[in-house]
Amino acid sequence: MAGALVGGAFLSASLQVLFDRMASRQVTDFIRGKKLEKLLLMNLKSTLMSVRAVVDDAEDKQITKPSVKDWLSELKDAVYDAEDFLDEIAYEALRTSLESEDQTTSTKVSRFFSSLNPFNKRIMESKLEEILKRLECLVSQKDILGLKDCRAEKSFQRSPATSLVDESCVYGRVDEKEAIMEFLRPEYASGNQIDVIPIVGMGGVGKTTLAQLVYNDKRVDGWFDLKAWVCVSDEFDAFRVTETILQQITPGCDGSLDLNQLQLKLKEKLLGKKFLFILDDVWNENSVDWEALTSPFHFGAKSSKIVVTTRNDKVADIMRTVPTYHLNVLSSEDCWHVFAKRAFANTNPSRHPNLKAIGEAIVKKCSGLPLAAKTLGGLLRCKLDVEEWNTVLTSNLWDIRDDARTTRSAVDGRRSFGILSENVTMEEQGSEYFKDLTSRSFFQQATQDKSCFVMHDLISDLANSISGELFCRLESGVTSCKATKKTRHVSNIQEYYDVRNKFEALCEAKGLRTFLTLENQYSGNYISKMVVNDLVMRSKSLRMLSLAKHSNVSEVPEEIGELKHLRYLDLSRTSIERLPNSLCALYNLQTIKLFYCFSLVELPEDMGKLINMHHLDIRGTSLKKMPPGMGKLEGLNVLTDFVVGKHDGSNIGELGKLKHLQGSLAISNLKNVVSAWDAKDTGLKDKVQLKELQLVWGNNEIKFNIEDNSDDDDIGDDSEHERKILDQLEPHTELEQLVINYYRSTRFAEWVGHPSFSNVASVKLSSCKNCCLLPPLGQLPSLKSLSIKRCAKIVTVGDEFYRNNNDASNCPKLTKSLPKHLPCLRKLVIIRCRKLEGLLPRAPSIEKVHLMGCDALQMEALPCGLRELLIEDLRINDSIMEQMLQPCTSLENLYIDKCSELRSLPEGSSLAMTLKKLSIEESNVLDDSKILSYTSLQSLEKRDSRCKGVESFPLGSFPLLNSLMVSRCEELKWIIGALENAPAPLSSSCCLNFLQIMGCPNLICFDKLEGFYAPNLTTLNLLRCGKLKALPEQMHSLFPSLEEFWIEECPKIEGFPKEGLPSKLKRLSIGGGCKKVIEGMMIGRRDRKWSLHSLPSLEYLSISGEGGEEKEGIESFPDEHLLPSSLTRLLISSFPNLKSLESKAFQHLTSLRQLNIYNCPSLQSMPEKRWSSTPLNLLSRLVDSRDITELQLKQSDCHSLSIFTTFSTDTPSGIFHRCGNGLFRGLISQMLEPDPQACIRTFGCFLFISIAKGSHLQQLYANKQKATDGPYAQILDVNAKSPPISPDNEGRRVQFGEAMAMVIGHEKNGDNTKRSHGNSLSSSSNDISRTYHESEMPLALSMAT
Repeated sequence: MAGALVGGAFLSASLQVLFDRMASRQVTDFIRGKKLEKLLLMNLKSTLMSVRAVVDDAEDKQITKPSVKDWLSELKDAVYDAEDFLDEIAYEALRTSLESEDQTTSTKVSRFFSSLNPFNKRIMESKLEEILKRLECLVSQKDILGLKDCRAEKSFQRSPATSLVDESCVYGRVDEKEAIMEFLRPEYASGNQIDVIPIVGMGGVGKTTLAQLVYNDKRVDGWFDLKAWVCVSDEFDAFRVTETILQQITPGCDGSLDLNQLQLKLKEKLLGKKFLFILDDVWNENSVDWEALTSPFHFGAKSSKIVVTTRNDKVADIMRTVPTYHLNVLSSEDCWHVFAKRAFANTNPSRHPNLKAIGEAIVKKCSGLPLAAKTLGGLLRCKLDVEEWNTVLTSNLWDIRDDARTTRSAVDGRRSFGILSENVTMEEQGSEYFKDLTSRSFFQQATQDKSCFVMHDLISDLANSISGELFCRLESGVTSCKATKKTRHVSNIQEYYDVRNKFEALCEAKGLRTFLTLENQYSGNYISKMVVNDLVMRSKSLRMLSLAKHSNVSEVPEEIGELKHLRYLDLSRTSIERLPNSLCALYNLQTIKLFYCFSLVELPEDMGKLINMHHLDIRGTSLKKMPPGMGKLEGLNVLTDFVVGKHDGSNIGELGKLKHLQGSLAISNLKNVVSAWDAKDTGLKDKVQLKELQLVWGNNEIKFNIEDNSDDDDIGDDSEHERKILDQLEPHTELEQLVINYYRSTRFAEWVGHPSFSNVASVKLSSCKNCCLLPPLGQLPSLKSLSIKRCAKIVTVGDEFYRNNNDASNCPKLTKSLPKHLPCLRKLVIIRCRKLEGLLPRAPSIEKVHLMGCDALQMEALPCGLRELLIEDLRINDSIMEQMLQPCTSLENLYIDKCSELRSLPEGSSLAMTLKKLSIEESNVLDDSKILSYTSLQSLEKRDSRCKGVESFPLGSFPLLNSLMVSRCEELKWIIGALENAPAPLSSSCCLNFLQIMGCPNLICFDKLEGFYAPNLTTLNLLRCGKLKALPEQMHSLFPSLEEFWIEECPKIEGFPKEGLPSKLKRLSIGGGCKKVIEGMMIGRRDRKWSLHSLPSLEYLSISGEGGEEKEGIESFPDEHLLPSSLTRLLISSFPNLKSLESKAFQHLTSLRQLNIYNCPSLQSMPEKRWSSTPLNLLSRLVDSRDITELQLKQSDCHSLSIFTTFSTDTPSGIFHRCGNGLFRGLISQMLEPDPQACIRTFGCFLFISIAKGSHLQQLYANKQKATDGPYAQILDVNAKSPPISPDNEGRRVQFGEAMAMVIGHEKNGDNTKRSHGNSLSSSSNDISRTYHESEMPLALSMAT
């Protein structure tokens, strides 16, 4: 219930938004103009004011009164509806204003936008009356519930902490205490009059306890003359703090003094005395208040100390005079001691093993916060009932009533969540709020990826507790989320196939505001088109819509123009081709993200109407030009790209009207700019906030594939015209990064390399094929990274470079030497510059060096700060390598490839201690035995080398190793746990997460694994190891966290370990060449102990046979007791003798969603009954499917299938005729039936997808008129000899009706068949979707043979 104490912050903020909206001139003018009933709006305002008066009281009382909690829930829902109503009024006001101003817009266009969002006075007044009635009803209940106006009263505060502490209850703070004591020692000389030492950490982490330990240390009494403890808390009252200090150092102080008298008195008492003050729980961020409080402190003796505890880094920054001490969470062991001290007060945990196990799980939920452990331990004190402990374990930490207020003090969410709920849209304000939340430990920076931020588990639990019915999280395998009519925000954790029944829980959520897609581990995901349509058609209150990374989304409905509240639209990484022009009626839209929508070729024509647009991300698209009127988007802050059209090059001047652009901007297709004066109109020189600029003379595709070595036909002769254009594209001198690609003039503009660009840290010049001289980049004082690629005519880097991350690649004529002095250089890359001579630049700051194919360079000692070295295709020997690395005391990453003269790895104690990642490829003469001395390695990759000197690899010798990949190492024979006589810590690998052994022909076995343990290994791949005899015994205990296991071409392995596979296994693939393993699985031996049926987490199973080489083999699959019910994907391939899929085995596969069958030419029967309650996606690669009869398909209960795929060369005529009427959503066939008309008649309005010979396309088109309900075909004949017949050859569209078909052709070339590969993207009409919703499945598949 602690979350309830802060949940009202959302409500309070929403109420303030409503008041602001009602008071806005835009709304009042509109209401006056439309003659809406003004009295209704006045009543709404007064009713909301009555509500706001009692909200604070309701927040507190809901903890103990469920009726008040229900009242608040209803109030929130009503307030949301009121907010929607007023937002709609504001939208209508904006629309009316825009349409009246746009007198030049055609009547047709104006009517179109008006028709999307008609205003109906009667409907709007009816809505307002309904909202008002709900609110008035709630207000009338406040007296019955005993709610009162308590805004003037103090809100809840934690009890002030005193200086007393029971040290026997404190664990794990010895080192932290001594760190603070170091600041207090007399020997510590900072030179300050007073040392202010802030202790910063999140709530409940133990800051106060640490300060108590310090305050009560006996050494403190000897170091200081005076000491005092004050709990400051929320309200920073200088009078109260001063009075408290004075009373502690002067007992019996007169209580009638004012602040001035108190401070004079304190000054007198401190004069010449050395003091220690503890100011606990400080929140105030006002430096003036701090200065007023501390003015008498400065009369004390020098080196007096003040220790401050706070959750806020801003507070610490204001007060501190020494570095801030950040207090971290406790270790799991210490947190357990805190919990057990209270929970097992009168007994020993060892006497209650059941409770101890539950207690350890409870402590894990505390995530190192001692206050949470202390609170929960106290709650369970002397309670030895298992059910009570389990209740605490399974409950939300914030819903435990008994200690709600104590638990709340662990994290004060009121401030944090209040900040989050502010209705702000400006990026600058948002950034400030985020920083504020981070400074309060609401968010914490991730330790490994500094660009990411995480939430502590307790904060996350609090957020979930507060959200209640407002939020819903859709996640595979999680059924606890239930959307209701009050649900406003939904996050969807993507699955590979997001099917419709997953979203059925959203039917009740009529007022949905947020649909947020969160990515998973899959590279491409599919979502039912019906879900997309439903979201647009039903959720008219959406503010945020994200369909990112759903690769089958190729269009959005026209009705998206009715989402008048929409602010944020994310279609990144989808297959969207065009956006409907109706989108331009969304005048509230602020953000559109189209990142890596490769198929997107144009933006809507009326984009200029989106006047509230702030952020447009079109990186990685295929846009040919920008729509007209982009300059009207005057509020645009972020525009990632501007594409100059072929026939409207002058529209580049639209950029000049976008005054507020910031961050990064790329301008591509600059070859289309007609006049240099047009380029001048961009006004880049005035855009102070623009930090990164990319100028590309090639097209949009070239810009995002700059490694492409193909010649651009348009890039040729020297052009003075282009140099003039570059002259006019001069940016502001605040620029930090500059990229120029495919520039075609012989020389650069004067501003490139001018010393006035003092902030430029990175310059990249690529494919500037006509340039002979480099610009004077050596004059840039902050330059850290310089990349020069494919500049074929640059011959030297001479004095002109100075008129200084250096990267030269694919510059074959580059000779002589590089610049000698580059003091800021961080990265140096030289690739295939074989004539380049001289020494490497002197660069003391360099951190990364990549050298490839540059043997003429003279190698010498590299800088001591080097962190990463990559050497490829170099004639470098051992002595040179030793010389290069001898000074390097910080080297972390080393990559060696194709260095044929290198015989041994470098030695040195520093390298053994610092090296984290080592990768060796194609180095057959290299002695690898020294690898064993690199015990600090976290990642090791060994490919295409003999593993000379290493016959056995001891996993336990690398305690920090996270990833190990060994491939094609001929001499490797054994994988062992540890070397002989290795100490205990080296007999396990707690960090190992990924292990892959591939193509090691002499690997025999895993050996000497006694005592070895890899608790965090999640992925194990054993591939093409012909002599490997067996899998490790006790795999279930050696690798308890294993989730993914792939085994392939290991013919001598006879089966899995008798104890079975690890229980957490999710994905299992048994490839070809593992005949004995597969036979042991498929033969129905009921006495086997390693049945896959015992793997409760298994979701993905792939099994491959020997293909055509197998003369005898399995005829039926699977055994009845083989597969677990958790399976969602099953792949069966290359079993030439497989005849049937056993029905009984499939009966319990209730989670199966995809069944793939490849290369099983003898398959005759499918399971007889429907085995899955969810739609199934069946993909078959049947070399000869003539034995699959119509009857068998009918017995399979085919209406559970969404896609049936066959690559048969002889699909029997009539096979699917009896399976119509909605049984199939799709067919993929190598050949259409001999009679295309029969095929069309069979499927009627159903979707079908075909891979057909080009010769059938004409027949298919010719018969389109005979398909009364036939499909809408989008014919794509990639490899056919002649293009398909279509109305327009470019679009390749043939009108068939409502559904779609994609026809992908092939042609024969000699004895080989060329087959096209592509995504079969299809969708059905709304009518079809509604009629056949039971078989709804994602309709985007990528097929390749």
